[in-house]
Amino acid sequence: MFAEPSAKTADLLQRMRDFFDRYIYPNEARHHEEMAAFRRAGNPWQLSPLIEELKPIAREAGLWNMFLPHEHRGVPGISNLDYAPLCELMGRVSWSGQVFNCSAPDTGNMETIERYGTEAQKDEWLEPLLAGRIRSGFLMTEPAVASSDATNIQCSIVRDGDHYLINGRKWFSSGAGSPDCKIYIVMGKTDPDAPRHAQQSMVLVPRDTAGVKVVRHLSVFGYDDAPHGHMEVLLENVRVPVSNMLLGEGRGFEIAQGRLGPGRIHHCMRSIGAAERALEMMVDRLQARIAFGKPLAAQSVWHERIAESRCMIDQARLLTLNAAWKMDTVGNKEARAEIAMIKVVAPNMSCKVVDWAIQAHGAAGVSQDFWLAEAYAHQRTVRIVDGPDEVHRNAIAKLELAKRR
Repeated sequence: MFAEPSAKTADLLQRMRDFFDRYIYPNEARHHEEMAAFRRAGNPWQLSPLIEELKPIAREAGLWNMFLPHEHRGVPGISNLDYAPLCELMGRVSWSGQVFNCSAPDTGNMETIERYGTEAQKDEWLEPLLAGRIRSGFLMTEPAVASSDATNIQCSIVRDGDHYLINGRKWFSSGAGSPDCKIYIVMGKTDPDAPRHAQQSMVLVPRDTAGVKVVRHLSVFGYDDAPHGHMEVLLENVRVPVSNMLLGEGRGFEIAQGRLGPGRIHHCMRSIGAAERALEMMVDRLQARIAFGKPLAAQSVWHERIAESRCMIDQARLLTLNAAWKMDTVGNKEARAEIAMIKVVAPNMSCKVVDWAIQAHGAAGVSQDFWLAEAYAHQRTVRIVDGPDEVHRNAIAKLELAKRR
């Protein structure tokens, strides 16, 4: 059913592969050195000159904003199933999505504004985001509560005449470190006394609004993920116009569910791309290294791991493509079991494959000389972002139990 991509995807995929071969893979070392130089100078929160050089080339090649699932002002959308293989390819190099204006959290934020925003909100924020002139941040997770249950969110959004007054502390706010970040989507509570899933709202908060303070950067396994980063953000008496509300008061949980469905497809396909590359690196290393008189690839334990990696990657890919297809055909709500399953399966699979690749590389695998340590840190993190494994397993179990009532 999913053996071959559509003609549209096949064309985009081939052009992207050519772009990777010409511009992405040959520049991985340059990107690493650029960011290392910024860190040595004491300020990694700067735009990558390489990425800024490649953006107009990608746009000229028609490899730009390929993620939007809905038609927007005459620009046709792309289905989740068609976008999935492109996301897998971008998962092979962590920074590549920025080149095509297809990186998180901007993709999810742009989808949110396109789907739930007013025309005025789209004019002010969506258009510059689509043009790649600005970036955005998503502020939902909070340090004081278990944010895996979004109904726990305590950030307050209180109506005050023609404005909302926002107070709260967020952390692991992706994208908030970029110097190009100009707009936040903030989730908070507008009515703590409303029904549980009608208390939350989402509001647009310009980065330069008085009372917005980026407190600190939060590393992930020691990686700063600069320049977009993961930041702790304090919101103290932040005042924004009522017109900045998305969809309406009490609709925040609804927006979150709509936003996170496609985002989970993107995360999982990127995880599959990372695992695919890790397997390639594992195989190359095993064939190049001699131990105890023969190539490591001749050791039976590695046969087991190579074979298991191939099985797990292909299983995860088919499961993810099936979820994407179901989302496209019957909607996110009806595909909630499939979405939950891939969010458990894909990052766990990728963690395992990357871990084996690290083992095959020995000490080099945990060093900065190879991509694998960074890949493992990211894949382990994906088991938490957009809902931890436990939340998704709980959802799957409830759906299975309901079938037999």
